[in-house]
Amino acid sequence: MSEEIFEELANAVINCKADLSKAAAQKALDAGVNPVEAINEGLVKGMNVIGDKYAAHQIYLPQVLVAAHAMYAGLDLLLPAIPKEDLADAKKAATCVVEGDVHDIGKNIVKTMLTAGGYIVNDLGKDVPPATIADTVKNEGIDILCMSTLMTPTMDNMKNTIDLLKEQGTRGNCTVTIGGPPTSPSFAEEIGADHRDNNAQDCVNWLKGQ
Repeated sequence: MSEEIFEELANAVINCKADLSKAAAQKALDAGVNPVEAINEGLVKGMNVIGDKYAAHQIYLPQVLVAAHAMYAGLDLLLPAIPKEDLADAKKAATCVVEGDVHDIGKNIVKTMLTAGGYIVNDLGKDVPPATIADTVKNEGIDILCMSTLMTPTMDNMKNTIDLLKEQGTRGNCTVTIGGPPTSPSFAEEIGADHRDNNAQDCVNWLKGQ
């Protein structure tokens, strides 16, 4: 029974069917299936298929975003059903587009992949000042910070954020990744970030390997 429900959840995401994802999630709850297992063995597996296809250029951004919508339809039912103690060990991540930039498609995909990977994600949104990012890391005990930008003039705000993390004494407790077309591995090293990746799936895979 559980395996059938897991398959329904995965297929709902792969086929971008939010209504089927919600129905399968409710079926899992009604059947007493562990909500964490339903997420990991169903929704996450489906989103991983989408992520792999996107990384291989077999599908494009609009399909990823629709699949993500389907995943969240199921998550909206399953996440509240998880006992709080089961979330105690989950890592906290924050995603944002740095101040001066409002292009957030890449950030939204990273948020989706992190959520699918079992992280508790605080999405700070777009055009976020360095001080806001640094304060969130400090006040919420963020383990992973993912910053992005599409524009060269706003890259300095990534460095400014990391400098603030150092000033606040939280840099050593937080893994920092960056992304966006104008960034590069050498720029990440230059500003003191831990990693830079080309796409969300590879970024999450790297984080899981740490």
